[in-house]
Formats: sequence, C-alpha cells, structure tokens
Amino acid sequence: MITLKKGNKAPAFSGTNEKNEVVTLKDFKGKKLVLYFYPHDNTPTCTEEACNLRDNYKTLLSNGYTILGISEDSVTKHQNFIKKYKLPFSLIADTDHSICNLYGVWDNKVLFGRKYMGILRTTFVIDEKGKIEKVIQKVESKKHAEQII
Repeated sequence: MITLKKGNKAPAFSGTNEKNEVVTLKDFKGKKLVLYFYPHDNTPTCTEEACNLRDNYKTLLSNGYTILGISEDSVTKHQNFIKKYKLPFSLIADTDHSICNLYGVWDNKVLFGRKYMGILRTTFVIDEKGKIEKVIQKVESKKHAEQII
C-alpha cells in the first residue's frame, strides 16, 4: 500500500540497472528525478508508458527531469526492452522487490478475479533535495509525460 505523500523524504534505494551498474537515490542529488514503477517489460500498457516517456524525453530533460524506471524484471529483460524500443533512460531490476517495498508499490492486485502480488503502477517525482514533489497513482500511459510536467 502506497503511504508516501508529497513532502515526504524519498526512501534511499540501491539497485542494479541494465548496464549492471549499482544506482542509488544519492546519485540523483541536486536533480529532479522521475522514479516510475511499472509491472513488466514488453506488456502493452508498460510499453506504451515507456514509449511515451521516450517520445517526450527531450521535453522532460528541458524541464530538469531525469527518468528512472523500476520493475521486477531482470537486467537481461531490461537490456532487451531498452534496445527494442530505443529507450534513452535507465531501468532498475528490482527482482527481490526491495525498492518496491520501500515505496509501497508491491501489493495485492486483482486481475480477472485472481488475486496476486504485483507492482502498482506509480510514479514519484522527487525534487533536488530528495523530497517527494508528486505521487502519480493513476498513471495514464499515453499521457504520462504530461502528467509529470
């Protein structure tokens, strides 16, 4: 369950990106960070969301934002997803759900009456000082960049 709100300090995290590099929240100190959590690479809605961010990447950058995606997919899956869709931003492999748990986005979901644990599609906009500036829980994948700005 998402309990983080605007004004909260963003939880410190550490994870591995598609280049097998360790990425932490501290790496973005002094920058505005768009930390977006999504369920899986190569699924229709997740692809739509990633491509919307890709297509609006220059606008997001010109507004001072850095983009970082997180899902439970592996580094290899992220590498393939980035290559296939020419994504200009990094993706973290949160295979143990540790970052998802920190941000409260690993929770019960229901699909076609079936209950399961999964990632709640959520975006956190974090300011230069590490405070949460905005929480987007109703992500519109085709208009996500617009929601951020």
